[in-house]
Amino acid sequence: MPVSFGALRFNTDSNKLELYDGNQWTEIVASSPDSQTGGARGVFGGGTPAFNVIDYATISSTGNAIDFGDLTQSRAEGGALSSQTRGVWTGVSVPTSGGNTMDYVTISSTGNAVSFGNLTTTTRQSMGGGANSTRGIWAGGYAIPSGRVNTIEYITVATTGNAQDFGDLSTAISAPIPAASSTRCVIAGGTSPGNSNVIDFITISTLGNSADFGDLTRTDHSMASVTNATRAVFASGDAKTNTLDFITIATLGNAQDFGDLNRTNTYAMSSASSSTRGVFSGGGFPSSTNEMSYITILTVGNAIDFGDLTLSRSLMMRGICSNGHGGL
Repeated sequence: MPVSFGALRFNTDSNKLELYDGNQWTEIVASSPDSQTGGARGVFGGGTPAFNVIDYATISSTGNAIDFGDLTQSRAEGGALSSQTRGVWTGVSVPTSGGNTMDYVTISSTGNAVSFGNLTTTTRQSMGGGANSTRGIWAGGYAIPSGRVNTIEYITVATTGNAQDFGDLSTAISAPIPAASSTRCVIAGGTSPGNSNVIDFITISTLGNSADFGDLTRTDHSMASVTNATRAVFASGDAKTNTLDFITIATLGNAQDFGDLNRTNTYAMSSASSSTRGVFSGGGFPSSTNEMSYITILTVGNAIDFGDLTLSRSLMMRGICSNGHGGL
């Protein structure tokens, strides 16, 4: 009998739960990234008006964020991604000669970011970032002066160097939001120029074009996402509602209602995840906020107040930046 993508089985030889990834059965890791990192940390960089500030917070707690250090330049409306050790940012809201550069930090420490390398395009903004433990991807965006792109690029997070071509999205789109498990990255929403409800997906370890996953419950761009190993939750962006959607990453299908965020100034928030909890921070446009909210990812329900960033910021960097999210 043919095996469907996303099927689960219990391997009686290894006593492990396994997932069929379309080519082979792969073990589902049962250990928690939290236990390997001493507690997952979220790192929130950039924003407007023209900030180079990086904040951090321990995701399992609640309270106000703490200053981490500074980016190499002020960045906003770009992308963020992370491995278990590094956080990486790229893109700028107002293009400059540094509009294709990438910065990185070591998440478990504090201090200023250093240069990682360059994107394949000369100047780019409004991309989204996603990663597993080894590879990060940048999806979509707006290249200056040519306009929206369908480009997917990738980096090996543990090294430094320039991004390389991965493949293409189904359409040229800016301000999408990726969300990753250890094997797959979904890329949701965006503007092309009208708002989109499309969700695409790729297998992170391969190269190639994206394929259709399903649809969001709404058309939207500049959203934020959080993940654990199985589920992604998307918070509203340009729609400026308090809507939260969720999907099961290993399957295909449309998003479902998760609950509500505890605020509506949600445009271009930043985000971080542990294996249990997701945190949304900052956002809003043209006004901005320093508010942080959190959800428990495996449940459904409304968000709760977490604390505040060190200052109010809008047009935050899109993508999950933490050392314990669902892709790790």
